[in-house]
Amino acid sequence: MIRLAVLVSGGGTNLQALIAACASGRLDAEIVYVASNHAGVHALERAAAAGIPAGVFEAAQGKGGRSKAQTAMAEAVMAANPDLIVAAGFDRVLYPAVLDHFKGTPIINIHPSLLPAFGGRGMLGDKVHEAVIAAGVAESGCTVHFLEPGMVDGGRILLQRRVPVKPGDDAASLAERVLREEHLAIVDAVAQFATGQG
Repeated sequence: MIRLAVLVSGGGTNLQALIAACASGRLDAEIVYVASNHAGVHALERAAAAGIPAGVFEAAQGKGGRSKAQTAMAEAVMAANPDLIVAAGFDRVLYPAVLDHFKGTPIINIHPSLLPAFGGRGMLGDKVHEAVIAAGVAESGCTVHFLEPGMVDGGRILLQRRVPVKPGDDAASLAERVLREEHLAIVDAVAQFATGQG
């Protein structure tokens, strides 16, 4: 059984997919810690309902606030001794110096596009889906990839799942379709890692 730590920022539906997969036996894994960079988000309620220890690491105002918060988060995550860290809707780029605190523990991230398209700094949430629609492409989807220092959405890809972009789509309708695939992709990616296929 592998030990997972999950980084979250919002609603936590990908976290919930992982919780359900662990509970059902679909994943031979245990979520040992959840870290959020925002207080009061639904993801923290999901963790509490599942009895998973969690912490909040909000950045203080002023220079260095975000770096200090990320460092504290990394230290708390590593204290839980995870085998894999999953960034599941985490809405901040991790500083390279902060990644050093993870001491070689692999980190995977899920992104709501078919990378390398529509990735990089500033490409989060609805901004991704709006860019996809504006580009007029026929399909979108999600990507699970490894986080690597100095690269934003550029690490090695584990898997992708695809969805059509339909006539009349807006960011909300496309996001809903992609999110359903994210819930499958994140579980499949962890399963691959757990069985040595990642």
